[in-house]
Amino acid sequence: MKKILGVFAIILFASISAQAQSISKNALGLRLGDNDGFGGEISYQRYLKENNRLEFDLGWRDSNNVDAFKLVGLYQWVMPIEGNFNWFVGAGAGIGSFDAGENDGTFALIAGDIGIEYNFDFPLILSLDMRPELGFNDNYSDDLDLDIALGIRYQF
Repeated sequence: MKKILGVFAIILFASISAQAQSISKNALGLRLGDNDGFGGEISYQRYLKENNRLEFDLGWRDSNNVDAFKLVGLYQWVMPIEGNFNWFVGAGAGIGSFDAGENDGTFALIAGDIGIEYNFDFPLILSLDMRPELGFNDNYSDDLDLDIALGIRYQF
């Protein structure tokens, strides 16, 4: 874990002086990961300015023990690395609802985000990111979850 954080820190300092490349106005797709059992998320990204964007993800879980959904919103800073590669960091929050038989309710979370993405020459973006999420609800999610996911989005 320390090695991964060290590599991201080096990339951060090396890319601070880099010029921003254009971010697509919109991107829509899927974010697939472990996400504490949530699995898939529908993901939407919206350009704000030069190297900033918003990301909204709607995740769901349908299993024998728990049915749940969550909505997470993130503010992201995007920085170019080289070629069509970018790296990004972000912070945000989310809400959700769960039904676990006799135990159901809502939860809230705060999240960070760090990852790398590749913009193809056609309107497709592929990303890999790590999102630590701190949940707030004693009955469902009240600890730190580490969500690692692969994203694929169509840019328009």
